[in-house]
Amino acid sequence: MLYWLLYQKLYIYFHPFRLFRFLTFRTAFASLTALLIALLIGPYVIQKLREFQIGQYVREDGPQSHQKKSGTPTMGGVLICIAIILPTVLWSDPANPFVWLAVFSTLAFGAVGFADDYIKIVKRRSLGLTARAKLMWQGIAAVAVAVVLIVLQQFKMFSTQMTIPFVKHWKPDLLWQMWPATIPHLGWIVFFPFVIWVVLVLVGSSNAVNLTDGLDGLAIGCTIIAAGALTVLTYVSGHVVFADYLELQRMPMVGELTVYCGSMVGASIGFLWYNAHPAEIFMGDVGSLALGGAIGTVAIIIRQELLLPFIGGIFIVEALSVLLQVGSYKFRNKKRIFKMAPLHHHFEQMGWHESKVIIRFWIAALVFALFALTTLKLR
Repeated sequence: MLYWLLYQKLYIYFHPFRLFRFLTFRTAFASLTALLIALLIGPYVIQKLREFQIGQYVREDGPQSHQKKSGTPTMGGVLICIAIILPTVLWSDPANPFVWLAVFSTLAFGAVGFADDYIKIVKRRSLGLTARAKLMWQGIAAVAVAVVLIVLQQFKMFSTQMTIPFVKHWKPDLLWQMWPATIPHLGWIVFFPFVIWVVLVLVGSSNAVNLTDGLDGLAIGCTIIAAGALTVLTYVSGHVVFADYLELQRMPMVGELTVYCGSMVGASIGFLWYNAHPAEIFMGDVGSLALGGAIGTVAIIIRQELLLPFIGGIFIVEALSVLLQVGSYKFRNKKRIFKMAPLHHHFEQMGWHESKVIIRFWIAALVFALFALTTLKLR
């Protein structure tokens, strides 16, 4: 809204406001605003969560060192969502549909996580939403995102062509259109592998972040790195010169998402201030699902979802460790691959201190993200 007010309305009266037309300027201010919001209202949120006795439940079959964390305020993802959305609304162009789609995705996946946390913590139940219910609501949110993108594609504002890492010219289109001559009253029917793809990416991304959220600062630290990489990728995808030079699809309107990504970086840094070991607050499912949905949505919009295994490398590794552990237990006569899954618990069981696991996973996440950025030129 500040962009609309200061640049579009007041620029003619005060020319220094022309700075607000620059995407880099607004992204920097959005990131700082998000950081300040998280830092300033963080203590208030922590206090209120304590007053309402919204504390973390620690499983008895988890690492014994984690039992002392029981009762730590959780559902801090509410703080993250506020710190992301407010700066985005303030500093981005309100006429850009991709910004609002990213905001919707954050809120939708956050709402699923909020319901899960609410049932577990406020209702004092050992389990929140059932796995089937959680996946169903995540799938509905993902389908809504896919439908909006398809509508934008019909108005030539979005492309459903995929960008393949290391490949220049092959860009398969995931949207099939069929015009049935025998049923003219239906107009046209669209069959989408695109919808299925979006559901897989968003549900997988949100749950991968959720599985990583098991140590103080681990998930949010990896989110800072992933969001930073997405900020760069979004900016170059929306910049005509850089997009041409790197042979990316021209998508000028998606550049405004850089402000959103900058807000995600700032909000995550602010939350890490309180979530660093020993954590004063946990994000809960409301935070992890919202962040995972946000990361996946941005990747889909800029057509870089195939880079997600590198942008969020640790998230993918953690999710794969759970899948391998469950598969091995079921199909190999209860044999386990890891001492405990997700992977960060395996290293804890090997004797690594929690802080060592966190820092080393951050380093690995940074290496993954840097590799993702190098693929832009390796074509």
